Amino acid sequence: MKMGMEADMSIAYGYKTKQPSSLLSSIFMSTANAAAKTLVSVSKTQQTEKWKAMDHMRFMVMIITWLTLWVLRVLMDYLPSSSIPYSPQYLLGFVGSLALPRPSSSSSSSSFPSLDLVVHEGLDGPSVQALGRALSQILALLSEIPATSRKYQFAMAMADRIMEENARYGHMELLQINRMTLASAFGRTSNLLCETLKRTVTEYDHHDNNNGTWSTSLIRMLPMGSYLSSYMKGLGVCVNAIRSIVAKVGTCHELQKKRQLGGIGCETDQGEVEEVMAEKLAQELLWITTKVKDYGTVDDALVQWSFASDLASLSLTTINVRVQGFIVKISAILFRDLIGEDLKISRQVKFRLLLFWLPLFCHASNGLTYPVLTRFEKMEVESAIDEVLSSLPASDQEVILTNWLQDFAIAASDWPNLQFSYDRWCQTSRKVVS
Repeated sequence: MKMGMEADMSIAYGYKTKQPSSLLSSIFMSTANAAAKTLVSVSKTQQTEKWKAMDHMRFMVMIITWLTLWVLRVLMDYLPSSSIPYSPQYLLGFVGSLALPRPSSSSSSSSFPSLDLVVHEGLDGPSVQALGRALSQILALLSEIPATSRKYQFAMAMADRIMEENARYGHMELLQINRMTLASAFGRTSNLLCETLKRTVTEYDHHDNNNGTWSTSLIRMLPMGSYLSSYMKGLGVCVNAIRSIVAKVGTCHELQKKRQLGGIGCETDQGEVEEVMAEKLAQELLWITTKVKDYGTVDDALVQWSFASDLASLSLTTINVRVQGFIVKISAILFRDLIGEDLKISRQVKFRLLLFWLPLFCHASNGLTYPVLTRFEKMEVESAIDEVLSSLPASDQEVILTNWLQDFAIAASDWPNLQFSYDRWCQTSRKVVS
């Protein structure tokens, strides 16, 4: 049967099957993978742009790698040993079909999460890594599919089913697939949310500057004008928040009609598009966070959340209270799991989490339009913050509590109340001189 397969390969691919050494076969496959990946990286270079020095260097590396592959192929044809898993014609044809994708404007919107799909070593058959790639692809597609599409719920249910079945088997490799793919999806979605909020804030700032510059300047010329202008700005934020909540139901349908009639042409519509996208990504990130908690990869999410300083700042300035509410919920889930017994979180991660996200807890519009967190959830978060603070050095506690007191004193909300933690830090500081 093996001889028959070799005969069929000789006819199909037009070359005589040799038996090169296993060492040469291994070197050949490793070089083939390297050559395929360099071809993919070179093919993704924008052809309309002028090549940079790094692009020329990448192209030369690709040429040298493929030349090395040809030399190895010649050696394999004349040095006998075991057969190779793939013929070179089949390999080149497979790589060619994957190495020439259509150029994409954003690397984050690619449907292929990794280059592991380029060349597979080994025999054809079921693979745990293939299951991980499939789950990664589904989670990446969630960020691209509109939330109003029925395929969005279909993809989410499919990802949920794969993760549940992996957990039901209980095998370590399957559990690791859930952890790795969820950690990657958490980082990707939080980055997309941050970029969307940046565009949303830019659009509304530009719109407000065009429409309200002369009126704001006129108000400031009046007696107590600075006070009145700040009051008007706060009133405008409240009005925009109410408008956003009331009009949210019909916004998606109106935007779809405008796209069908010829696209979106005005800046206000573009701001609405970004606002809807931000709300979709925030709700999606909340779903991923719940899965992160269920499948035991909270430590990775906590590390990524501790570096999300831009997102923490933007969540304070966004006018969409629903997006802000989702981010508050995500932070609350992560903070409550910060004191888990099985987690080993470093001092730096704890410090950054408290420094970046406590201002959001103080200034977010909790309960202004709808309850974001229940009373019990707020008590749990306060308890977790107090426990984390007690584990930090006194110098870190001073920075965190000083910033908290400054935010808490001017915020409308009475949560989180860290007076007990502040008094304990003061008492600890007095013991130094006793």
